[in-house]
Amino acid sequence: MAKNNDLIMKEKIKTTLGNQTNFQGTMRFRDSLKIDGSFQGEIISKGFLYIESGAVVKANIKVGSIVIGGIVKGNIEASERLEMLSTGQVFGNIRTAKLKIADGVVFDGKCEMIRNPDKINIFSHSVEEIKQSTQSI
Repeated sequence: MAKNNDLIMKEKIKTTLGNQTNFQGTMRFRDSLKIDGSFQGEIISKGFLYIESGAVVKANIKVGSIVIGGIVKGNIEASERLEMLSTGQVFGNIRTAKLKIADGVVFDGKCEMIRNPDKINIFSHSVEEIKQSTQSI
């Protein structure tokens, strides 16, 4: 685990796919998962995913929060938070509520920020603007 990463320190990794692991398919987990090896397929969870430096993931990912230190080729949706460490490389589109990108990251894709419907100020826009902005939520 990275020493200077607050999110990782707060999370206790429950499951680890070691650096000699090569997994293909659909991965579903509840709490937290750390990938040190390689994975190809799809990852779905409301939990926390950590992709270690040196890991290679070719997958579309939909999780609660994610920290990327390795290589990800695929689209990522993190409903809570997405963090890219300086060793991270992402080749795909990302969608998240909170984003943190370190210096040195390689990112090739589009970024969309997820809006929090609880924080929409209905008095600041016209009715049409509100309808359009809430359709994506």
